[in-house]
Amino acid sequence: MCRWAAYAGEAIFLEEIVSRPAHSLISQSLHADEGKTDTNGDGFGVAWYGERPGPGLYRDTYPAWSDPNLASLAQQVKSGLFLAHVRASTGSATSRNNCHPFVHDTWSFMHNGMLGGYNGFRKAVDQMIPDALYGNRKGATDSEAAFLIALGDGLEAEPKAAMERTVARLEGLARARGETPYMRFTAAFSDGQRLYAVRYASDKFAPSLYLRKPCQFDGLTLVSEPLDMGAVPWEEVPPNTFLTIENGAVSSETFAPF
Repeated sequence: MCRWAAYAGEAIFLEEIVSRPAHSLISQSLHADEGKTDTNGDGFGVAWYGERPGPGLYRDTYPAWSDPNLASLAQQVKSGLFLAHVRASTGSATSRNNCHPFVHDTWSFMHNGMLGGYNGFRKAVDQMIPDALYGNRKGATDSEAAFLIALGDGLEAEPKAAMERTVARLEGLARARGETPYMRFTAAFSDGQRLYAVRYASDKFAPSLYLRKPCQFDGLTLVSEPLDMGAVPWEEVPPNTFLTIENGAVSSETFAPF
């Protein structure tokens, strides 16, 4: 499965998450500790917010550890809100359009997990995307589809409820047409003002998610696995949890697809 990291707080260089720590996201792309696969070399991406409402986006199909442009960008770009992802494909092609994060207007989204049997009912999933948003369907992943479905389900107005509706609809399809595990879903997404995250599974094996509160800089970090073992501990986010990070504070709610 994929590995990802997200940050919200004072503006920092992307390298503080992406490349500098001992177990940075680039390091995890080559040697992950808690993923189903050791390597996550099927592309990468970074979405960051700056002076404009919409995010900047850099994605490519190279393994993150082998792209010098990513390392250079991470050394120079500073942001107070960003999402970064290294990909291990679960079946869809290695292409830029299938690399996370996905963006639409001010929104960005990335995901780690799986929808059981997805290739057998891809058409049904695509049909859940509203016509007004279908033109934004560039790739073939279940992740991009979930993002666009959630936007259609009211993500802008009520992020938690919209994502619960979307996950319930997709899990329902998997239960009817797919195979186990029906749904494993750990995601982060943002509207440019707030950072949201979900950890959920239809079984007891929700993909890992950790939170660290401010340490060497004033911000909150969410990761698939810890970046280092510094003085401030990483807290494991429990399954079936929805997080909202805003103005330096984090709130936690139960995530219950319906």
